[in-house]
Amino acid sequence: MMIAIMAVIMSGGMLTGLLTNASAPAQERAPQNALPPGDPSNSTRMDDRARITGDITPKSVVAGPDGTVIANNMMYSHSSTLYDAKTLELTATVSDEVDLSEFGVEDRAGVTKGAPVEAVFSPDGAYAYVSQYSLKGPGAGATATDDCAAGDAIGKSAVYRLNLASGQWDQVIEVGRVPKFISLSPDGSIALVSNWCDSSVSVVDLAEGVETSQIPVDSAPRGSVVLPDNRTAYVTAMYADELYKLDLVTGESELVLETGRKPRHLVLSPDASRMYLTESGSDRLLELDPATGQVLREAETGREPRSMAISPDGLALYVVNYYANTVSKFDTETMEEIQTVEVGQNPIGVTYEPTQRRIWVANYAGSIDVFDDTTRAEEMM
Repeated sequence: MMIAIMAVIMSGGMLTGLLTNASAPAQERAPQNALPPGDPSNSTRMDDRARITGDITPKSVVAGPDGTVIANNMMYSHSSTLYDAKTLELTATVSDEVDLSEFGVEDRAGVTKGAPVEAVFSPDGAYAYVSQYSLKGPGAGATATDDCAAGDAIGKSAVYRLNLASGQWDQVIEVGRVPKFISLSPDGSIALVSNWCDSSVSVVDLAEGVETSQIPVDSAPRGSVVLPDNRTAYVTAMYADELYKLDLVTGESELVLETGRKPRHLVLSPDASRMYLTESGSDRLLELDPATGQVLREAETGREPRSMAISPDGLALYVVNYYANTVSKFDTETMEEIQTVEVGQNPIGVTYEPTQRRIWVANYAGSIDVFDDTTRAEEMM
């Protein structure tokens, strides 16, 4: 299902209006800034923290390729907030409220609220795809919860597409129940969406804006990556303590690894030679072979590691430790922790912003910390 979305609240006020052709391809937008020159990321350290606050409860924070950063504020603030990567200024606040009846869904008349969870940018930075934990409003079904207690009575939810040029949602793509993480294929043609309460992942054709299939895995699917062949993917089953390998064409899933407790997030190295996995219940970071899912190396983390980010040169990993209120930096050449810094309460999301070489950390309790990552290790006090 693809529905144009009309009402969007921006930082400057309310914008309304229907795009004349929501399914038309966007104008190509090349990244405005190349990666600035600098030292290898495993030789630098995070420094000069800035803190962003406001009406935010960020579940995630994600950097685009051209200087835009998006934070997603769940049902506690009902918004996605956009920031300028250079100035750190808030540029827009986008409401998750829509009226689906205005777009052909007659049985959903009235205000429907989403709950933005995670986001991913299209390769050209023109769009951000944002998963919505639930759609709450007329015809929504039972309340969505992490324990999935209401089962099939929970209504299906969706991924919203944000057009960065217009600042408006211009698609809604129906997926499964309680969608959480979302990843794109390297060519930008496919989205993979983890349906927490369906024990499945949705495969979405982004050109058509429709879900084409759901691939079954196991309890509480979360993190995912798609390999350079645009066909092979991995996904964690967080409550089953399992890692699955998927074929996005045939719809087959294969259990490749029984993990430690609560495997949560996956990150692929820039050259796709390594894959990294956090085990939030075991306080471990694993390095895996993407060809087989085999564990190559492991390291201890802080208390309950959740999301990760990797530097563009592949030499540093940044891991947020939810109960330790810290972010750890690992050298991928040695798998050693080379820095730990304190952040706000309950850090849950992290991203590497390439145009400024900064690390953004989403603190669930209501703030975002931003660190420069250009100071040489020997220059730190």
